[in-house]
Amino acid sequence: MENDTGKRLSKIEGQVRGIAKMVEDKRYCIDIITQIAAVQAALQRVEDAILKDHVSHCIEHAIASGNKADQRAKVAELMDVLTRSKR
Repeated sequence: MENDTGKRLSKIEGQVRGIAKMVEDKRYCIDIITQIAAVQAALQRVEDAILKDHVSHCIEHAIASGNKADQRAKVAELMDVLTRSKR
């Protein structure tokens, strides 16, 4: 996943540079906004992939460990990040 995520983030980085160039070139506002929406959607896909990876590794490990404190901490951490990502 890490390599795929890196590729996705590099592509997003290129898109953001493209948006900066569009703004610099005073391109049509709606075209810029459309590109911004595409970057936001791409970032959301990366976030979803990383979150899925976290659940399938870190959360699953905490559950399998039987360590109640670790389980509570991981669930609290997950809830915190989900709450923040909704804002």
